[in-house]
Amino acid sequence: MIDKLAWIHIKDGRLLAARSRGKDVYFVPGGKREAGESDEQALTREVLEELSVTLNADSLRPLHVFEAQAHGRDEGVIVRMTCFTGDYSGALQPAAEIEEIAWLTYADRDRVSLVMQNIMDWLKERGELQ
Repeated sequence: MIDKLAWIHIKDGRLLAARSRGKDVYFVPGGKREAGESDEQALTREVLEELSVTLNADSLRPLHVFEAQAHGRDEGVIVRMTCFTGDYSGALQPAAEIEEIAWLTYADRDRVSLVMQNIMDWLKERGELQ
């Protein structure tokens, strides 16, 4: 089991996504906890590293937990994505290993990881994603 945190940010019915250098699919911004970090601290650190923005800690809210086969891993390796929503400050721009950011709609579902497909399905069912 790969345990990750993710930031779900939707604007005008589009979901913010990131693609790492050398990867062929998009992911939800976020990552893994480091020793001693809370979920909120780890997510804030990861988003700052990847997208150059600071999450507003007071605005972070748990959204949902998703699981799926981990992209590019052996069969049976599952990723658990604990998702949060929240506001940010700064200008979104790719940083660190992130090559590109994009605003995706449901029509882009085939361009994302399996766990992100589950996230997109869930958001679409709730009318939050175009």
